[in-house]
Amino acid sequence: MAKFAWTDQLNVGIEVIDQQHRRIVEYINQLDGARSNGMSNEEIAWLLNDLVDYTISHFGFEESLQEEANYPFLASHKKVHELFAKRIADFQKRNDNDYVESVKTYLAQKQDFVQRKRGLFSRLFG
Repeated sequence: MAKFAWTDQLNVGIEVIDQQHRRIVEYINQLDGARSNGMSNEEIAWLLNDLVDYTISHFGFEESLQEEANYPFLASHKKVHELFAKRIADFQKRNDNDYVESVKTYLAQKQDFVQRKRGLFSRLFG
């Protein structure tokens, strides 16, 4: 697949939204080149997770902006976001199945991994 090239025609004219859309395209292009660049399934899974997290965050930002601007078609736009997120989640689940065995093997050998990372994740999510 060829890299997705951003063109001015894709700009919506709201700079912050255009920047976010360009970043999503960058993630997609990174995923496209991941295999040919020698990335492992685990690295690809992390990249995919980053894309999903960023995209969901973007959806929230965009929907919040639309809500405050009283955009009359917000409900329809949210539905498009929900359908997109569901498709990505389905794809992500298939990708997750690819790395599960490798991670289980690693965790069996490095049983302190979760404990070592707990501090970082508790700061992020706690």
